[in-house]
Amino acid sequence: MYQILKKYKLSSLHIMVIFLGFTGVLGKLISLETLHLVWYRMLVAFLSLFFFLLFMKQIHSVKKKYILPLLGVGAVVALHWFFFFGAIKVSNISIAVICMSTASLFSAFLEPLFLKRKILKYEVLFGLIVLAALSFMLYERPEQNDFKINYFLGYTYGIISAFLGTLFTMLNANYINKEDAAKITMIEMLGGVIVISIYFLFSNDLSVFNTLISFDDTVYLILLGTVCTALIFVWMTEIMRHITPYALIMAINLEPIYSIIIGLIIFSESEKMNLSFYIGSVIILTVVFLDGFMKNKKIKK
Repeated sequence: MYQILKKYKLSSLHIMVIFLGFTGVLGKLISLETLHLVWYRMLVAFLSLFFFLLFMKQIHSVKKKYILPLLGVGAVVALHWFFFFGAIKVSNISIAVICMSTASLFSAFLEPLFLKRKILKYEVLFGLIVLAALSFMLYERPEQNDFKINYFLGYTYGIISAFLGTLFTMLNANYINKEDAAKITMIEMLGGVIVISIYFLFSNDLSVFNTLISFDDTVYLILLGTVCTALIFVWMTEIMRHITPYALIMAINLEPIYSIIIGLIIFSESEKMNLSFYIGSVIILTVVFLDGFMKNKKIKK
């Protein structure tokens, strides 16, 4: 599999992003509460990777010194998904994914902390433009107060999710060249399961352990946990070894476009937004692509 990814790296990258675009759709189709959804997603992903590594006879070769830090990274992933699916549940897919497109701009402020570099002026400017675009998108909303609150929560959860997703990327980068992608992802998924399970136990909520879920939710969770999580995470982690950061950023920035189109096709009315949303989305996506272009130009110099 890894050789195929290396040979057809760019085409496989875009196929990966299309699959990633279905994450929000599956999250909306699943009727479970957000935290239960995340717990099941990470459990299915962990089990699928565990049995894969067991079959490949690689499960015992996981380096012990990386286990605890990767479990911690998994907790960050769990929080990231909690807010992402929370945004979908209270608003819709379009809002959640367009907020996720701001993740690369959060890296402008996190990279100086992790990589010890200076904050760039154009990145600060881009960040202000994105905030202005998000404010514009929030300005014209339905008259009903409950819709206004839901949209506001959707944007809030989405932005928090984008920040946590960026933080996860920075933390994960420390282990890409030290351990196999499947092992990294398996341990991170286990970390999320452990943290959420501890929360359930302390809050005395045992429903996730003793309640049967519907057949439809089971099918959607298996697809979400295997194809859109385990496979995608390993795919993304492995492909980062063979492409430039610019190529990865540009491809992942297409995810909101794919997700919005897929959401409109499947859910129709609930995904339709007003003109201010689409104008703001175009501004945000343009800024994100410009950010990637500027970074690539700097790397070439």
